[in-house]
Amino acid sequence: MSKADKITFIATMPAVALGIALGGTQAWTQSGGADTALIAKASAGDAAAQVQVGEGYARAGAAERHPEEAGKNYQQAAAWYKKAADQNNIAGELHLAALYRDGATGFARDMAQAAAWYRKAADQGDADAQATLGVLYSMGQGVAQSDVDAYFWLDLAANVKGPNQEKYAGERQMIGQHITADELADVQDRVAAWKATHPRADHSGPNSSH
Repeated sequence: MSKADKITFIATMPAVALGIALGGTQAWTQSGGADTALIAKASAGDAAAQVQVGEGYARAGAAERHPEEAGKNYQQAAAWYKKAADQNNIAGELHLAALYRDGATGFARDMAQAAAWYRKAADQGDADAQATLGVLYSMGQGVAQSDVDAYFWLDLAANVKGPNQEKYAGERQMIGQHITADELADVQDRVAAWKATHPRADHSGPNSSH
């Protein structure tokens, strides 16, 4: 994968955490957009509701014209995403990872945090997170550059049936041109070992951020 291809790949990742739908000009809870029942459910610990509350704050942040207020909304979005992510909710992990990856007004970009949350989702078997993590390894963004680790995560992603399976296989093939035969054999052993210890329902769901 050429550097230009990698940059294009990163640039075209959908910014799922940013909630681009615009509406409202104040903090979400002050603008009448907040669903009190949803907030109550989220406050009680429901992970799916926590993600939805986070999305509400992210939408408010995207619509806010004042940087300080936008930042407050994005900080709230991150906090609610993290509540869900801390419960191993993949949607929460991916939303939080994408917010850190892209940054936003008043919310600093942090590729190390992004990679860490993609890694958590990848370890749970999310193919899109695995592929995104593979690309981050290939570019050395948020993690130490490693074509071997890039191949490892892309190979796992390419083995999951889904709409992006062929794309991930193509990316794996391009990375494979940069590793040796011995490295390939070692990474294939790693893949086999990972699959043996991570039984999963293969999926590449709508909450993907790749």
